[in-house]
Amino acid sequence: MTEEIVLQRPREEVFGFLADVANARRFLDHVLTDWHLTREDSIGRGAGVRFKVKLLGNRFAYYDATLLEVEPPYRLAYVGRGGKYDRTQLLGEITLTDEHGGTRLRWTVETAPGLASDGLMETLTMQRGLAKRGLKRGLSRLRGILEDGDAGSARVSMAGGARKPASGFRLDPRLADTPEGAGTTSPSPAHAGRGPVE
Repeated sequence: MTEEIVLQRPREEVFGFLADVANARRFLDHVLTDWHLTREDSIGRGAGVRFKVKLLGNRFAYYDATLLEVEPPYRLAYVGRGGKYDRTQLLGEITLTDEHGGTRLRWTVETAPGLASDGLMETLTMQRGLAKRGLKRGLSRLRGILEDGDAGSARVSMAGGARKPASGFRLDPRLADTPEGAGTTSPSPAHAGRGPVE
């Protein structure tokens, strides 16, 4: 399925927004829920998200998507898996071209069911049509965010907070090795009573 929209914003701005996978929830949360980042860095090749698809009759609704190709400021391609036992492959491509002072965004999504029964369920539950409608609405919401400054939904964040040293994470000093304690074999409180630590 493919959807297109023309945004009255520079291509570089649109690309920068879409290259950060944490922003996807801001305009797609009406059809995709329960978002989680697959790594802390949400920008560029290898960045990914896991989400639940809200479609009628979709019992195995969790999918993931990871950016595979990032060609600034023209193209993003992603791959993923989902459905029952992660048998369904997900392929997507976002292309951006200049158009009359704005940017034409073309978003293509394909699924490749692992078994004939998976494809049959996609057809019987009309998942392609519902997903196409959800993507069209999502692109309309994206226009509102980029052109009109709408807030959209919150970005996806890491569960438990930041993990990089520069991000503000600080280890509790009571848990850190101290110079006085370095090299000793005294057990931690969690290992007390289990014998010496070697």
